[in-house]
This record gives sequence, C-alpha cells and structure tokens, in this order.
Amino acid sequence: MRQPNLLFLMTDGQRADTVEPGTLCQTPNLDRLAASGARFERCYAPNPICSPTRASLMTGVLPHSHGMVDCTHTVEPYRAKLKAELPFWSQTLQAAGYRTAYFGKWHIERSQRLENFGFDTYEVESYHKLKGLVERDDEMQVRCTVKQKGYRDFLLYGVVDDPVEAAPEYQLYSDGIQFLQEAAREPDCPWALFVSSEGPHDPWVVPRHYYQRYDPAEVPRPANFDDDLADRPGIYRLLQGVWRQLEWPQFAEAIACYYAFCSLVDDQVGRILAALEETGQADNTIVVFCADHGDYMGAHRLFLKGVAAFEDAYRIPLILSGPSVPAGRRVEQAVSLIDLAPTLVALTTGSDFPCYGRSLVPLLSSEQSEWDSEAYAEFHGQRFFYTQRVLWRDNFKYVFNGFDVDELYDLGADPHEMHNLALDPAHQPLLETMVGRMWDIIRETDDFNMHQAQYGMFRFAPVGPEWSGS
Repeated sequence: MRQPNLLFLMTDGQRADTVEPGTLCQTPNLDRLAASGARFERCYAPNPICSPTRASLMTGVLPHSHGMVDCTHTVEPYRAKLKAELPFWSQTLQAAGYRTAYFGKWHIERSQRLENFGFDTYEVESYHKLKGLVERDDEMQVRCTVKQKGYRDFLLYGVVDDPVEAAPEYQLYSDGIQFLQEAAREPDCPWALFVSSEGPHDPWVVPRHYYQRYDPAEVPRPANFDDDLADRPGIYRLLQGVWRQLEWPQFAEAIACYYAFCSLVDDQVGRILAALEETGQADNTIVVFCADHGDYMGAHRLFLKGVAAFEDAYRIPLILSGPSVPAGRRVEQAVSLIDLAPTLVALTTGSDFPCYGRSLVPLLSSEQSEWDSEAYAEFHGQRFFYTQRVLWRDNFKYVFNGFDVDELYDLGADPHEMHNLALDPAHQPLLETMVGRMWDIIRETDDFNMHQAQYGMFRFAPVGPEWSGS
C-alpha cells in the first residue's frame, strides 16, 4: 500500500469538552471519528489565540521561536512576524510527493502566498472574514450585543433564518469535498488536505434549526461561574467586568448558540467523511481533527480567550484516526499541538521532522508508553503585551504572570481552577519545582527575552532563571 493520505480538519475556538462523552454539545460525526481512532483528553494549545498557535502547529516550535507571537491583523509587523526559512511539515509532505491543498482560515503570516509553505492548491482569503469586531444588520430573533461607553457595540451571539448552505463552513467543506473527488482520480498519488473553518469563533450567529437543537434552560451553569477571582491577577477581574451586564440566562443562550455552531461544523465534518468513504479513500487516509484554542464560555463568568490562562482557553480537542491508529484509544497524558508536526511526518513519510514537538506515535502504539506528561504554552499579550508562560506537568499547572501574581493549580483536586496555590507557603517546594522546569524549557528553546531577565527590575519569579526543575 502506498503512503497514506492526510485529511486535517481544524476549527477555531472550540473547547475540548464539546466532543467529550456526556457533553450537551451534539457532535455525532466527531464521536464516530473518535471511536474509530484515538482521542487525546489533555491536548493543549501553545498559545490561546489564533496566529501564534497556527504557526506553532505547522512548524512544531513555540511562538517565541517562530516569531508570530500575536495575530497577523492586530499588531504591526515589527511586533509579530514569522521568521524566514522555518520548515513547515506541509513542505516535507510536498517534497515526499504529496499533492497538497489548504482551504479556509490561514492566519499564520501576512503574505497569504501558501505556495511558499508547501501547498500546491489553496483558497484562504474568502474564508477569513472575522477580524476584530463583526457587525451584522441581519434580522435576528435572538441576539445579544454588549454595549460599553466609548466602545463600539460588540455582537456576541444571534440566531438567523438562513439555510445551512449559506454558512461559510458549508462552502468551505464543499471545496474540500471537490478536492477529494478530484484526488480519487489519481489513486497512485498521495494527498494532504487541510480544511480550516472560522466556526465556532465568535460571534456565535447560527441558523435557527441548529439553535433549536438546544434548550438554554438545560445548559448547566459552570461550577466556577461565581468565582470572584480574588486571588488571581487583577486583569482577570477587569475582564469579568465586561460581562457583568449579562445575567445567567444570556450566558446560557450564548452557550446554546456556541453548541449550535459546533453542531453545524460537525455536520460538515460528516459530509467530508462521507465523501472520503464514497470515493474509496477512507481506509488509507489519516484524519486529524483539532482546534487552535478554546473559549471560556461562561467559566469564571468570562467569554472568549486571552490573558486569563484557564483550561477553557487552552485545552482543545484532538482526534486522530486512520492507518496505524488503534480504534477506541483514549490518551490521558498531557500533549501539545506542536507535537502534531513530527507525528504527521512520521505517520505519512516515515521520516523525522526537526522541531521541539514530540511525536505522538509512541502514545498511539502502546498504552504503557513512557511519556513525560507535560505541555507548555506562551502568551505574549496580544495588543497590550501581557507576558505569560504556562506549564502543565502531571496534574499540576503553573502560570508565570509577568504583570501580577502567579498561579498554581492542582487540576486533579481542583479541575475548575478555583484555588490558587501559588500564595500558599505549604506549596512552595512544588512551586519552585514547576518554576524550575519552566526555566529549563526557556533555556532548551532559547527564549532569550525570558532567560536574560536577570536585571533587578525583573527579579520577581519565585526562583530565577539559573534554577532547574530537575
């Protein structure tokens, strides 16, 4: 059998728990995909916003290493620019003889010339419309707009009477299906197709028949909805203030719209998986489903994503299915999206890919694989330059905040992140171990800005950069 094909499906802003057992969110096609392959229960984004994570996904390195530390449209190029000559895993597949295509949201660098990054065929500009505020004057029976003095109105969610065929996701997946049908006519040529939707990114404006699948009265209130964030950074509490004008019924409507959007995307996933079967290519195709980041979606009384470094923004769905992937596998160890680069190159070409990410192949081949259950993320602050580093190690999570108090959580005992242990003297040894491991990674990846922070005005980490976590 020739090299396997690759079908990569990516969403924007989808939480991990939307595809987990017991969720209210209806994603039957992704459920079937997970049953046929492996679902990673603790996959983390290396950054909680689009461009940095997407560039890390394609290169297998952390944001400070590739340079796109903010979104392409939010800052001037001197603030965030993809470094030249970094290898993309798509280039490796193209060089190995793969026919490559990319449809949908790119948001990795500014040229939008994907032929420079290993793609033979692409269409991206028509599918990247959500940049900053989105204004719509459609008639909506259900609608929520956040109003604040001195700011333009912010559309959060709504319900329209449009057919699903009018949704950008429908046309996007139709383009992907057309590519699959054309590729089937050349069965001796392996292909790699990347389909990247903007949904379920806010605003959560959905067709009525999807919204009607959910009853806001049945949406469970997050366990941490009433968290006052008293022992967390002050900026977190300021962000809570944006949403204080909304009461729980509006939060519930928003979550129902969000779930409806996830269901709309899931239906498109079902269409393309059906096309894969109908063209006789399913048995030799690796399918990947993931998101670039999550969304707070009411947790800690917050929406969207950003500086509040909670699980809801970082933990994302990751499903792998196809040849060499055992059916029904649940992977409980912590992994990162940057691990996909070496994984996909190994599964398709059998070769190595130079990056910081780790191949997930050992976790697919053995439940007893020796795997350091660890993930790491960076946040470079969007427009306002907040500096954060986040480390997950086993059940513990540490957040370095370069602007306020740090955070330390025991996710096993406190999965909703209600108790910050960083200020508890009894947890000082654990805190120092976690901080030391952060410094190890900073040295390993040459995070110059952090490692060289030795001057007096920067000495507020629990232990300094000469400390090791080993």
